[in-house]
Amino acid sequence: MNASNADGEVLTLRTLANNSNLHGQDGPNNITGSETERNQSPDATRPSQTYQCLLVFAGFMMTFHVIGINSIYGLFQEFYTSPESNIKGAVGQDALVSLVGTIGSGLTWSGSIYVNPMIRRFDNVKLISLAGAFIMSLGIFTASFCTQLWQLYLTQGLLYGIGSSMYYFPIMSLTPAYFDRNRGAAMGVVLAGSGVGGLVLSPVFHILLTRLGIRWALRILGLWNFVLSIPISSVLTKKHGVAASVAGRTRSLGALLQAAGNMVPVYFLTTYSVSVLSYSSSTGSLLLAVNTAVNSAARIGMGILADRVGRQNTMVLSVIFSGIAVFALWYDSDRGRFLAFIVFYGILAGGYNALLPTTITEVYGVQNYSSVNAFIYFIRGLGALFGAPIAGLILGSHQRGTRLTGDMMSNLHVLKTRYNDVAIFDGILLLAAGICVAYVRWLDARDKGGWRWKA
Repeated sequence: MNASNADGEVLTLRTLANNSNLHGQDGPNNITGSETERNQSPDATRPSQTYQCLLVFAGFMMTFHVIGINSIYGLFQEFYTSPESNIKGAVGQDALVSLVGTIGSGLTWSGSIYVNPMIRRFDNVKLISLAGAFIMSLGIFTASFCTQLWQLYLTQGLLYGIGSSMYYFPIMSLTPAYFDRNRGAAMGVVLAGSGVGGLVLSPVFHILLTRLGIRWALRILGLWNFVLSIPISSVLTKKHGVAASVAGRTRSLGALLQAAGNMVPVYFLTTYSVSVLSYSSSTGSLLLAVNTAVNSAARIGMGILADRVGRQNTMVLSVIFSGIAVFALWYDSDRGRFLAFIVFYGILAGGYNALLPTTITEVYGVQNYSSVNAFIYFIRGLGALFGAPIAGLILGSHQRGTRLTGDMMSNLHVLKTRYNDVAIFDGILLLAAGICVAYVRWLDARDKGGWRWKA
């Protein structure tokens, strides 16, 4: 894209921001995203389709890296807690090992609280994204040298999480402002990269793990991540021109609960497959890949559906039914029901993640997107930090396979009972999140003067 187009698109976003200032800065109810769009001529608000496509593709590849790697942490969980583990004191310690992944994924989201001020401060957000990709890759690479859990907390947890957040939010903050009517579909495509990432990375990493060992698998993953991040970050040649004050903090409980509940099946899918259902580790990684593949397709489908029947409606139903799926299909499941759970949960769980950016824009307005998005993702990061570790505490320590030891874990039935407790914990979190999201839907209708079926 040439310089004149770049300048024009920057001016477009600044025009959006200036227009919102004319209507006041007292809160999200003064002007919504749709009202902003009505006050702009089509030519004034429409960037080039070439840049739109390039930005969506870059976002797709970015989530392929960041969320894709987050989503396959179950493979790390299974290895680190297995007898083949290279980490001292990690065997059978699901709660302690899951904390490594939740630190990384939690910081990916909660890092918005410091990344968004950086985006406002620096004109060239490409540098933020590149620096984040380097720190993220460094965390993965240096994890290959770890021998103790605290070292994993610093590398695969802290370093990875700080870097992934800096890599993630520049693109996620910029993209929604470049779309209006098809915003849901565009963000669905961007976030579908996470599912495709899990689909590709799960079997690839398992092959690397079995053939080269954990150390070289981590080194290759880290180097590959940084090399591919360079062209992706290079797309970001513009500064996001839409920002405003934080609004609606009391509506963030649903984000906290959903993030906590959403991570539990992802982290424990592989260990449940191996420990309770007696699948091999390779089959467990395949099931994780299937789940992420379904999730990827569902995010695109949810985005398209949401643009037609209402983004908030689609989000409410997806969260509530994901909780129902946990109770109906994961609790006390055999192989058949668990396979059904993998598919249906993959479909339903993708709705919230795909629609959150577009719903923030719809409820709070384009002019408030950046700051509200930063706060809500910070809350989601906090939720991600406690969901899987608490599930790990409920599960307790145990050995892999059917030959279990210890007073509390003497047979497979006891282990399955504990996984049932984990499912109950997860289902309650997701259903409570669904209630919160439905309440936000009602509040938005009230604030806008009346109920509309499509919202």
